[in-house]
Amino acid sequence: MSMLVSPYVLPVLLLVASNVFMTFAWYGHLKFTGSPLWMAVMASWGIAFFEYWLAVPANRIGHQVYSAAELKTMQEVITLIVFAGFSVLYLKEAITWNHAIGFALIAVGAMFIFRA
Repeated sequence: MSMLVSPYVLPVLLLVASNVFMTFAWYGHLKFTGSPLWMAVMASWGIAFFEYWLAVPANRIGHQVYSAAELKTMQEVITLIVFAGFSVLYLKEAITWNHAIGFALIAVGAMFIFRA
């Protein structure tokens, strides 16, 4: 079996891709505050549709080898990593020390989920 289609690796890749879509769905409209709110909601909903086509298979495949708590923890850590990059690169907002410390504390919490 190829390493990329492994139930250990594929869910992580799918979750990264789904989080890119979801981050744009939730926060991408912040650069277009002149657009009506209904338009932002509809555009976000359209983007989120594709996110589900990645997240649902990620969890279905991943549940073969990970618990639901482990999958959720992975998703949250991936979300923070994707969001940090999105915030800096797309929104042009800095990640402060407070943000970094808060994200690190969440990562420490994730370590406890994956402890044997």
